[in-house]
Amino acid sequence: MSRRVLVTGAASGLGAALARAYRDAGDDVLATDRTDGAGVDLVLDVTSDDDWAAALAAVRERWGGLDVLVNNAGIAGGGRVDVSTLAEWQRLVDVNLLSLVRGTQTFTPLWKAQGSGHVVNVASLAGLVHPAGMGGYNATKAAVVAFTETLGHELADFGIRASVVCPSYFRSNLVASLSGADEAVGQVVGRLIDASPLTAADIAEATLAALEAGDDLVLPDAAGRQAVDLKRTDRATYDAVMRHQATALHAAAQRQEENR
Repeated sequence: MSRRVLVTGAASGLGAALARAYRDAGDDVLATDRTDGAGVDLVLDVTSDDDWAAALAAVRERWGGLDVLVNNAGIAGGGRVDVSTLAEWQRLVDVNLLSLVRGTQTFTPLWKAQGSGHVVNVASLAGLVHPAGMGGYNATKAAVVAFTETLGHELADFGIRASVVCPSYFRSNLVASLSGADEAVGQVVGRLIDASPLTAADIAEATLAALEAGDDLVLPDAAGRQAVDLKRTDRATYDAVMRHQATALHAAAQRQEENR
């Protein structure tokens, strides 16, 4: 039986790839994004309570219920603690965390009434592994991991499942949303994204396979799984790697300043 699926941030990148993957699996998909465009069925600004209410109304009219909510919409961001601004932190919290809370709160009463549902929150490897220079992004993605685990415990009695997806770097347009005072971090992240051999379609395919297998913590790529394993099994080496990366970031920032 086909599922009824709503995907946020589905105009491009991983959201578009997830929408295609669900459709290829035979599911009915409502693809949403904050602006209208190719592949978008419904305009949904995930920071707007009114837009979430409209999305609920659209789902009720279209299907009468919802099986899967994919909270994918998010932005890149970060910066060293003495360079990033509180405004940048606030935007990350609003988009990367509170939008997922809004979406989940919107559909939980419906799921409780129908006795089933599945919320899939797209976080990042940054929710589990925390490199230097990305404090705001790391913090919001870690909060998404914690929020999702909480939902899994809280909603299980109602037949509602909660899963979180934590991909590492893959080629996408996410870096286009990266803005902020710490330009050195933006350059480093951009290079890592461009260098990845993985595409959004690769991550989407692996994500759906893991969800179908029953995984509620989804690490869809080998690099991410290796990083998490290192942190769990050899914390001293993990810390050394992360601090080496921090030193390299400081050096890159210094060279950037010198070249101005």
